[in-house]
Amino acid sequence: MSNFQSRISGGSVYIIAEVGVNHNGSLDRALECVDQAVLCGADAVKFQTFNSKKLVTRHAQKAEYQMENTGEAGSQLEMLQQLELSHSDFIEIKSYCDKREIDFLSTPFDEESADFLNSIQVDAFKIGSGDMNNIPFLQKVDQYGRPIILSTGMAELIEIRESLEVITKSNVSLLHCTSDYPAPVEDVNLLAINTMAVEFKKVIGYSDHTKGIEVSVAAVAVGAQIIEKHFTLDRTLPGPDHKASLVPEEFTALVKAIRTVEQAMGDGVKRCMPSEESTKSVARKSLVAGRAMQAGEQIKEQDIVIKRPGIGIPPKYYFDFVGKVLSRDVEEDQLLSREDFQ
Repeated sequence: MSNFQSRISGGSVYIIAEVGVNHNGSLDRALECVDQAVLCGADAVKFQTFNSKKLVTRHAQKAEYQMENTGEAGSQLEMLQQLELSHSDFIEIKSYCDKREIDFLSTPFDEESADFLNSIQVDAFKIGSGDMNNIPFLQKVDQYGRPIILSTGMAELIEIRESLEVITKSNVSLLHCTSDYPAPVEDVNLLAINTMAVEFKKVIGYSDHTKGIEVSVAAVAVGAQIIEKHFTLDRTLPGPDHKASLVPEEFTALVKAIRTVEQAMGDGVKRCMPSEESTKSVARKSLVAGRAMQAGEQIKEQDIVIKRPGIGIPPKYYFDFVGKVLSRDVEEDQLLSREDFQ
């Protein structure tokens, strides 16, 4: 089992700092993102590996959110060329991630990029929602036998099923996702995480495009085992994804909140917890003598009252003792015991 596979199966939520193209084409900024992700407590950093000319035509327009964040001027190709890192850059990033002991993930957008990422032993492939139904591409990536994280934004269950049918050599995890930037909360549909878990019996996570950290934290409470969130050093930097990303301080808060929720989830067994034991004896109640009584008296309902503490006979046995005869004297407000009765 790969290090990645063991980590996502280890019971702790796997947290991905999605750098994507927020390095703005700078290797130095990419390496700084790795450093900051480590400091924030992320398990992995994720990049995007692509050849701009193989990804889009020269006539392709920017997406609406890209135009909002970068302006209408220029084509999608021109924008992506400014955000592209070289293979030698990624070799250095992978080596640096190994040194910093954080997983290196990346999304390939073309077959050449997939081949390259496999050659440098990417810890896991992330397939974006745009390619989740690209069957030829999925078959290509599956040949490597490396772990795959498959985002499912815009997808129906039948499309996810069709994609999973062609991935036969690789361990697959699924990410629920809403493919809008930022995603409106009313379209998040977190309960789909449970639906996917039941339907596909896979590790299910959540790729969060909403603002803030609340929805990611809620996803963990619903059952997400992987959280992916966009990460930037500075939200005011130019580029398509910075505005929908968390800065290091916010990402640190996200990690802390997720780890807190993890602890709070427990094992689902309803029981008195160790921290409750002392409160239980104080807050619960017991059967108490309502007045001073002598041995031989028969107990009437008004002779027994229910008061704290809860270290005596529990109230549920109240009617078991009405009508019984005392075997010894008792004082008013005395906790009753079974030995007080014949």
